[in-house]
Amino acid sequence: MDVATSPGDPRRYETDLTDEQWALIEPLLPARSKDGPKPKHAYRDIVDAIFYVVRTGCAWRHLPSDFPPWPTVFGYFTRWREQGVVERMHDRLRDEARDAAGRDPMASAGIVDAQSVKGAATVGTSARGYDAGKKVNGRKRHIVVDTTGLLLVVMVTAASVQDRDGGRRVLEKAKMAMPSLAHVWADGGYAGKLLAFVDSLCRITVEIVKIPKG
Repeated sequence: MDVATSPGDPRRYETDLTDEQWALIEPLLPARSKDGPKPKHAYRDIVDAIFYVVRTGCAWRHLPSDFPPWPTVFGYFTRWREQGVVERMHDRLRDEARDAAGRDPMASAGIVDAQSVKGAATVGTSARGYDAGKKVNGRKRHIVVDTTGLLLVVMVTAASVQDRDGGRRVLEKAKMAMPSLAHVWADGGYAGKLLAFVDSLCRITVEIVKIPKG
């Protein structure tokens, strides 16, 4: 998985951006200052290293040595995340993907769901909880996607947070990020008072999808 896809591929790893992909991402990154010394590492190498960590799941300090030093890569990632660069980049690329598929970038319908995942040993007890239904001790990711599966918003809580409570918060967040959102499909875990709350405060209709008999 880590090696380039073919002998003629100039990328070091499959996770490296192609020239076409880099052409889309480069304009979305912050302009570098022209004052002071020239940066030691190219933006493209930094981005490739971030994609490597995200795709492989390795620790930052386990980045291969042919990438820039891991503290440098982690520093850029942290700074871009805090400045909103990562989120803006994602939203811009999602909008372009929807437009290329002939869809309005402003989605009107979506799907909400949640998944509990076991917490790593590094996750403190204050940030984790126990999901009795799934028998998972860890955290829960609440996700809203459009009807093609592209991410609109994501929110992470302790696994002990019930779907309907997390759904209320993540749908509020989704409405702020995508004001055009008007209809959302969900499973039975979101039934109850959540439907009236979201309809009245967020102007989103939540449709519960039931499992067909048989």
